[in-house]
Amino acid sequence: MLSALRPYQYEGVEITLNFFFEGNKGNPMIAMPCGTGKSWVIAGFIKKIFHLYPNQRIIVSVPTKELVVQNVDKMHKMWANAPVGINAAGLNRKDVIQPIIFGTMHSIVKSIDNFGHRDLLLVDECHTVSPKENTTYQKIINCLTEKNPNLRIIGLTATKFRMGQGLLTDNGIFTDICYDLTNVDSFNRFLAEGYLCPLVPKPTKVSIDREKLTIVNGDFSKGQSDEAADKIMYEALTEAVEYGYDKDSWLIFTAGVKSSETASEILSSFGICSAAVHSKLSSRLRDERIRDFKSGKIKALCGMGIFLTGFDHPPVDLIVGLRPTVSPSLHVQMLGRGMRTSPNKKYCLVLDYAGNVKNLGPINDPRIPRKKGKATGEVPIKICEQCGTYNHAAARMCCNPECNFEFKFQTKLNPTAYTDAIMRSDAPVIEYYDVTKVIYHKHEKIGSPPMIKVSYFAGLKRFVKFVCLEHQGFAGKNARDWFRQHYAHELPVTTDEALAIVSMLRVPRRIRVWTNKKFPEIMGYEW
Repeated sequence: MLSALRPYQYEGVEITLNFFFEGNKGNPMIAMPCGTGKSWVIAGFIKKIFHLYPNQRIIVSVPTKELVVQNVDKMHKMWANAPVGINAAGLNRKDVIQPIIFGTMHSIVKSIDNFGHRDLLLVDECHTVSPKENTTYQKIINCLTEKNPNLRIIGLTATKFRMGQGLLTDNGIFTDICYDLTNVDSFNRFLAEGYLCPLVPKPTKVSIDREKLTIVNGDFSKGQSDEAADKIMYEALTEAVEYGYDKDSWLIFTAGVKSSETASEILSSFGICSAAVHSKLSSRLRDERIRDFKSGKIKALCGMGIFLTGFDHPPVDLIVGLRPTVSPSLHVQMLGRGMRTSPNKKYCLVLDYAGNVKNLGPINDPRIPRKKGKATGEVPIKICEQCGTYNHAAARMCCNPECNFEFKFQTKLNPTAYTDAIMRSDAPVIEYYDVTKVIYHKHEKIGSPPMIKVSYFAGLKRFVKFVCLEHQGFAGKNARDWFRQHYAHELPVTTDEALAIVSMLRVPRRIRVWTNKKFPEIMGYEW
């Protein structure tokens, strides 16, 4: 039923369902990096819920009409006949009666009295939910809870924290992070398996002077940021044109309306087809410019936040940062626009003129804000002597896929090392081994169903795979997928049945192994 999902998306659906099945009373949250397909998890979860409980009534709330379109598209691809309605003023739809409603939060709150009883509220980009009273989401939740005191809320986000609050589970609406793929190991696995595209930062000649900027409403003053960006704009974009000569799709993050227009004018004077996108334009003109950008008519799009949350354009291969911020969430969301994969795209180049990486940390290990004040500490980096790319201090190889310079091991790191690492630690090291023999054993663990321990030998080296046919959820699905690769007939149901036919299993010629982790992991097979 959920065969369209990637393994980690399927696992997210199952773990979230199990959170409720196990009797937890709170509101869970799913944290997945930008570009890994939260819309598919939403679609898979809803389809599974309706398969189990056909009478459910659900609302999915998102910040923008673009995200409504994306989520509905995935929902229909997952379930063509899903009973879906749309409530979004920007799409001229005000549906309220369908069992599944996708809508923007500002439209939903205006129609909130007309939705009737709802069992679930799913909030995409849930880092936008404030714990303060009298906010849009608090009004939505309060009204839905009045009609159903047992309303459950599920959040999805790429950034599990918020300025002034810390983690979203700190005294907020959400109580548990039930599924988290935003840690360093998960990020690196996404890169190794080709689900995400690496970010490659370059040192810049100039940067915005953040010392003179003051905080207004939780972030740097927009007016001051605009002025500070204007002082370095020409020199920064001159360098960006030099670096981006072979890049096809540029996003320029600016500090305000003025700097968006200025950046577009400068790039146009350099012969780069560009356009500014901001709140002062009509909705029709904004949409037209975004369409032209996605179709390739416009090379560079300059803006402050219109294409920030939920903006989905995989070909983006150059990000120019001219918007300083103290918000780790905003910082991660900006960088995340470049991590989607696309044909012929090897990596996304990042030019951070705003100093955000230096102050807020790498995308896969940002400094989580405290409830009050800002985080401290440094993220040490080293600069590749061959290509000039920033790398985390622990990296063994340069993160630039066109360089891969091998660093010499140092026993000590300079405690005052520069702080602009854009991704923490090594990317996974994948190596191939010729298989000389395979041995199968029954493996039992107290309190768990039995499993098969498969030992692949490559000469004197041994790599182990556990096949858990009798387990539930992702482990069981993974075991069945493994058997389909190794066995051409009807799948066994139990471990004992499987052990009886191991002599009939195909033996791979070669295995692909992630080697630089505590327990090397088999990633694939060649026959």
